[in-house]
Amino acid sequence: MTQRQQVFAAIDAANAADPRLEDGQPVELLYGQRMTAEQERLYPDAPDALAIACRGQHIERWLLPRKDFPEGREGYLTWRREQGRRHAERVMGLMRGAGYPDDQVDHAGRMLRKEGIKRDPAVQALEDVACFTFIRHYLGDFATTQDPDALLVIVQKTARKMSPEARRRALAEFPMPAAFAAAFELEDAR
Repeated sequence: MTQRQQVFAAIDAANAADPRLEDGQPVELLYGQRMTAEQERLYPDAPDALAIACRGQHIERWLLPRKDFPEGREGYLTWRREQGRRHAERVMGLMRGAGYPDDQVDHAGRMLRKEGIKRDPAVQALEDVACFTFIRHYLGDFATTQDPDALLVIVQKTARKMSPEARRRALAEFPMPAAFAAAFELEDAR
């Protein structure tokens, strides 16, 4: 078993304990597998740190419920930052246990904490994979819970997180209404 496979197995074992189910599988186990599938499609030659960060992005996410944080944007952002910190620490520990060198462990941690988004190509790659996973597997169901104006804003925010190349690929791969497509046609991802 390679180091990458060892860490994947440990992430999967942790996420298999998720009590929430989707399609008969633990939610975060399925999410991690979907992230890996998108990573392999978008970045087939990804180094181990990126591949592991993709697989572990939501490791044990259910252990820190959103409801434990205040309502509103600030509460949501605080929850997201804390999740990123927790995910990074957990995945970094698994990588250390598998014998990865500190530089790779630290880089995976930075990716999971989203440090350097839009500046570090690997952090941006992780974000692109997460956005593709959201669009392909979760946007449809999520859209049914949102009013059209709010949904458009969410799609615009998703597009802004993506690299120009990922936005071009999303336009080519996903059929979408003109208003949504316009969000992906932006050249400047401010």
